[in-house]
Amino acid sequence: MNFYVTFGTADYLAKTVSEHQNEKMLLMQNEDKGILLHESDATSLFKEPKKYEVLDGAGDFQKGSYAVLNNIPVSDEGKPLFEQRFKERARMIEGEPGFVAIRVLRPVNDDTYVILTLWEDESSFKNWQQSKSFEQAHKKRGTSAGSDQKSIFPRPSYVTTYHAVSE
Repeated sequence: MNFYVTFGTADYLAKTVSEHQNEKMLLMQNEDKGILLHESDATSLFKEPKKYEVLDGAGDFQKGSYAVLNNIPVSDEGKPLFEQRFKERARMIEGEPGFVAIRVLRPVNDDTYVILTLWEDESSFKNWQQSKSFEQAHKKRGTSAGSDQKSIFPRPSYVTTYHAVSE
């Protein structure tokens, strides 16, 4: 499965959504820009998308109202270790109140993976961050059993968040 991401103004991206109503897309925004997410087996509808392969996923991302994108640069030699970590993930997030969907996205044209989680609202995400399942899912972080060895991360990771666009 392919996953495409493009950015722009919410108004401009809304036109793409209205022109392709049969596609699996979700339009969101933050204070800086709009983001349009598109999942498909076909090629992208976007002119210059960021393209990813879905490594793992659960839930219907189109029902999300709050998106968290954990952007993680990974070196070429670190990719197998990083991907193995996510294949073995605890899968506890799926049972959290307010959880909607997750996609683990492998980049096609660069080195930055995206762990996309979608929630009913921001408070659901924040509650998960304080939960035992979050603690369990991240228990190997910073240890030799985790994939936090600095040699596989060429740059720091960063998080971006978006809210559903109001009609």
